[in-house]
Amino acid sequence: MFEGQPKGLFALALANTGERFGYYTMLAVFALFLRANYGLSPAMAGTIYSAFLMLVYFFPLIGGMMADKFGFGKMVTTGIVIMFAGYLLLSVPLGGDSVALVVMLAALLLIGFGTGLFKGNLQVMVGDLYNDPQYKDKRDSGFSIFYMAINIGALFAPTAAIKIKEYAEISLGYSSNDAYHFSFAVACASLILSIAIYYLFRSTFRHTEGGTKKAAAADAAPVEELSKEETKQRIVALCLVFAVVIFFWMAFHQNGLSLTYFADEFTAQSAEGLQAMCFNVWNLVAVIFIVYALFSLFQSKTGKAKAASATVILISLAFLCMSYDADGTISVSAPIFQQFNPFYVVALTPVSMAIFGSLAAKGKEPSAPRKIAYGMIVAAIAYALMAFASFGLPMPQTEMGADGNPVAVHVADVTPNLLIMVYLVLTFGELLLSPMGISFVSKVAPPKYKGMMMGGWFVATAIGNQLVVVGGLLWGAVPLWVCWSVFLGVCLVAAIFMFAMMKRLEKVC
Repeated sequence: MFEGQPKGLFALALANTGERFGYYTMLAVFALFLRANYGLSPAMAGTIYSAFLMLVYFFPLIGGMMADKFGFGKMVTTGIVIMFAGYLLLSVPLGGDSVALVVMLAALLLIGFGTGLFKGNLQVMVGDLYNDPQYKDKRDSGFSIFYMAINIGALFAPTAAIKIKEYAEISLGYSSNDAYHFSFAVACASLILSIAIYYLFRSTFRHTEGGTKKAAAADAAPVEELSKEETKQRIVALCLVFAVVIFFWMAFHQNGLSLTYFADEFTAQSAEGLQAMCFNVWNLVAVIFIVYALFSLFQSKTGKAKAASATVILISLAFLCMSYDADGTISVSAPIFQQFNPFYVVALTPVSMAIFGSLAAKGKEPSAPRKIAYGMIVAAIAYALMAFASFGLPMPQTEMGADGNPVAVHVADVTPNLLIMVYLVLTFGELLLSPMGISFVSKVAPPKYKGMMMGGWFVATAIGNQLVVVGGLLWGAVPLWVCWSVFLGVCLVAAIFMFAMMKRLEKVC
């Protein structure tokens, strides 16, 4: 899985892991913070939440255009500095008045712009590592590894957000609303870690930073020359893919909005036995160790390596057995459900790579556009499960709190297994769509427009994130099964469109 990859991949992946850990720690509690701290309605909180996600994924277009002129490395480091300023501003508890709201919005703008300079350009640099002919066939697997690293950071984020908030409340005596800011402050520390990793291992990827004649000369791979017609074909194909993925992200990023509302208001707030073990992040890490050790056990060529893999498996199983408490009951907080998606990504990436590697060896691996279409169908299945499970559930309810602000009411105790399963299905769709889509863009984008085309991928994501607001607008306005059916419908329509355009898309692969 990791063999034969350029060294720069691991350095860039780890730098991104730190940044994503801070981002997802903040995002895990952000929608709930908006409602609790400012007394916002689900629709208004959803509007701000989706607008922020839109900014985070729209600014990479500007960042890409700037990087095409000034260099990818400069934009990445500048982006980290700007993000740090935004998170620092967000971590200051200023209360819930209009001034605090304006400061919070300014912080979101800085975070969005800084992410725009950092995120897309870092991924272009990853793609450029594979311009070297010796790594040409490793591009898709490389992006799968890179995507897995992103989700390692995201895996620990919900637990970190909850534990830090609880520490601020219980040990430091901060109010519930002010305690949220400590979760936001984690991002500042994680960015320091990211920039440290970036500069410590810069020598392994410096030739991809661009921006200077020296850097350009260091890249030994020749620049591909395309005709105007071929350039046009590639850009049109990319735009068609961008149009489809809008609707995937619209549905997928309900995990931080309507699916979190569902976890907060309709899902049981306690778990016991085996189910309780799922909510301990260290148990999930043990499962990940078992998965990777199993792959190593069967793929290792020496007895020593096989023995080491078997030892890891036994230790991890022993840890899980010790963690099991048949009679123990734990409380379940809504943000913790967001750990399951990154857990599944990390655990299933080697499985996905093994499956597609086997198909590739037989000449039967689906093209990147076909994988994206399959991903849309899988996402539709996830919301079909939500719609089916929501039949008969009451409408969301609110009541006035002691401070005069509306407070969501917990009205049902649906088993947590529903969301655990839905996140599993959504992750299958994500693995088919997201890393393959990024790889497709890095491969197909005309050389002169790499930064801008990667920015285009993020603009599509931005539009999808802006449409996330639909979940907030539907929440409490229609029966739950109708809300989920909307996302089911848009995913199916997008999949049908993708299959209709398949010949045109596969032509440029």
